[in-house]
Amino acid sequence: METNHKLSGKYAIAGLGMVIGVPEKELEHRNAALPGHPMLANAVASPLGDLTAKDLEAEAARRAIEDAGLTTQDIDGAVHVHGGPRSGGGTTTHLDAFPRMLGCPVNFYYLVGRGGAWGTMGIVSALSFLELGLAKYIVIAGSTEDWSRSHSSEFRGQGNRGHIQPSTVSSMWSLPFGRTAAAHEHSMFASRHRYEYGTTERQFGAAAIQVREWACKNPLARMYGRPATIEDYEASPSYIWPYHVMDMAVSSDGAIAFVLTSIERARDCAKKPVGVLGIGFGDSQGGQWWEGAAHYTKLPVAKAKEAAFGQAGIQLHDVDVAELYDCFTAELIMQMEDYGWCAKGEGGAFVEAGHIGPGGDTPVNTSGGLLSAYHLADLTGISESIFQLRGEALERQVEGARIALVSGHGGEVISPGMCSLHSSLILGVY
Repeated sequence: METNHKLSGKYAIAGLGMVIGVPEKELEHRNAALPGHPMLANAVASPLGDLTAKDLEAEAARRAIEDAGLTTQDIDGAVHVHGGPRSGGGTTTHLDAFPRMLGCPVNFYYLVGRGGAWGTMGIVSALSFLELGLAKYIVIAGSTEDWSRSHSSEFRGQGNRGHIQPSTVSSMWSLPFGRTAAAHEHSMFASRHRYEYGTTERQFGAAAIQVREWACKNPLARMYGRPATIEDYEASPSYIWPYHVMDMAVSSDGAIAFVLTSIERARDCAKKPVGVLGIGFGDSQGGQWWEGAAHYTKLPVAKAKEAAFGQAGIQLHDVDVAELYDCFTAELIMQMEDYGWCAKGEGGAFVEAGHIGPGGDTPVNTSGGLLSAYHLADLTGISESIFQLRGEALERQVEGARIALVSGHGGEVISPGMCSLHSSLILGVY
């Protein structure tokens, strides 16, 4: 495998741990139907009760360390990743830190993140600590308790106020005009893409249905056991036009963690190492979205892709599986265009032709993604890429997967509508 950057392939993910919430009754039924299924070992009942996101994060970190064949005493660096104060639930403020809870003798612990690039931000910052010799094994972890929070009586009793958190109020001029949910602004992408290119609701639905098909192969996914047809999609009510409920990501309880180290150390760990081959970022702040013909019809993929693919020394046709940030179906369709699987404006037709689902020639979001599995930003895609590249994805395994693309998106600068960040992460095995 050719690499074009001195850091490409020098560092690797050596262990993965995750704890994902599944509604209690559903979890009982899944355990009864699939006793001993490896994916269900990663499940916890939602609502969380006395547990918090902090507890799930510590447990995910413990599992990642164990998965790597290490002990807590081997861990000398730790990173908590999150979406920042303007993204989703904002910064998850823990009153304790997972390395202290686990007794890890870390040299440093810090918080980093923006938008949906939780894990990628964690990796790119942790690489400097590894490169400078400040740590040997770093655990990167993120968590959420959004599902339990949204189903609490306190939250539901507030109506629309329940969607507004103190960390997201300041300077967001749209709130007084009724913008209380991410779908209010992200639907602008869908409506503009429809206007410019004639993208249809059926094509948005095709994206949702194919990702749902993948989720039905993942017993940990929120929508496992809930297959849907395009007719189901079309018959469902619109939530915020043109979006139906299936066009929007699920909310989740959960935590995902992984161990980052050098490729040499990773080869001595218990599991096949997954190399970090390339990282790139793009941002829309250099050209405001409301200017020019591309208004709301593309994401800042170009620079992110150029950097990540260049470092890894690959082309798009080398990607075996793509785990794209699918907070909404329009973003998924736009990424099919912006990464180059099809021309701009042809993403709807490309998806409708069945390319991205099981049996398609471009496997996308094989866990069920944010739309149908679990929403932990790009940690969802990173964890699924690790399963795929280690050959551990079971029913949804993409045969011969060696290179994975993971993307992140979001990071509101202003609201509504300027979710300007995009991240590209290339992972691979040798």
